[in-house]
Amino acid sequence: MPLPSINIVFKTQGVTAIQRSEKGTVAIILRDAKEQGAHILTNTTEIPAELGAVNRAYVVQAFLGYVNPPRKVLLYVIGEAEDIETALEHFATQQFDYLVGPPDLDVAEAQTIASWVKSERQENHMVKAVLPNTAADYEGVINFTAEDIRVGESVYTAAGYCARIAGLIAGTPMTISCTYAPLPEVTSVKRLSTSQLDDAIDAGEFVLFHDGEKVKVARAVNSLVTTTQGKGKEYQKIKIVEAMDLIFNDIRKTAQDSYIGKYANSYDNKCLLIMAIKGYLEELERVGILERGYSTVGIDLAAQETYLKQQGTDTSNMTEQQIKQANTGSKVFLTASIRILDAIEDIDLIINI
Repeated sequence: MPLPSINIVFKTQGVTAIQRSEKGTVAIILRDAKEQGAHILTNTTEIPAELGAVNRAYVVQAFLGYVNPPRKVLLYVIGEAEDIETALEHFATQQFDYLVGPPDLDVAEAQTIASWVKSERQENHMVKAVLPNTAADYEGVINFTAEDIRVGESVYTAAGYCARIAGLIAGTPMTISCTYAPLPEVTSVKRLSTSQLDDAIDAGEFVLFHDGEKVKVARAVNSLVTTTQGKGKEYQKIKIVEAMDLIFNDIRKTAQDSYIGKYANSYDNKCLLIMAIKGYLEELERVGILERGYSTVGIDLAAQETYLKQQGTDTSNMTEQQIKQANTGSKVFLTASIRILDAIEDIDLIINI
């Protein structure tokens, strides 16, 4: 009776979730006359030696991270006159968290990457991108708009500092947010008033500000501004989207690898799958990614009944339990509820004297 082993696989995914969330992967497209093709880096000593100085510095910035450096950096180097589509074709087959273009990325190329991210996520490839001045209105795109970023004697545009931001986000554990994360190497940035910062954040911009002592992230938001009933304000938070992507990827991959095609689609086996997913979500509650006691998983009664009706089954006299236990061919209809924990970002303090 091997089926309960799926419980162990799902629980293991939950136990390792916090460790896996501490270090993400950054993918970088570069243009260079040398070192063309794909490279996998785990630290700065592995940066291809013949890359140009600007490109080398760009990759080094990605490894600065935040709490941690990224787990790894994936490079794809194209020729100086080559189209970025070649790199996107490569990255469509890779697993990573955040993609950035080259430091000289132009407006048209940024839009191309934004469109690519949308299409990839629709195909369940849950990637995201950090792009300069790109109001994509989409949770998978971080719109980085800071300018006049000064690091020593160097001044960077938003495009030239996207790798640094992607590395910072990728190095943020999922239990916290990169809101107010400092960038200690940055000495100054284009100054914005408090109202300008608020307006920029409301417009879905990832901006930096100087607090009088240091430069830091204003608020960790993505470019989504148009919310709907099915996609509310929580989708605007980078931390929340990260957690949703983690859960989606873990459940999908584990079910594919350890369940789909391997067991009969009986009611008992469906219940074991439900128990396994519930155990995974409870592990995420334990490590502080989800709110404790809120996660539920069960058979989607409405979807299952709709399926049965489509197959010609009269459900009018069936009880809920009979609908749950009915044969659904190769289909499994499940529904779940979770509550992802946000980070502390807003404090109201009234002091009475």
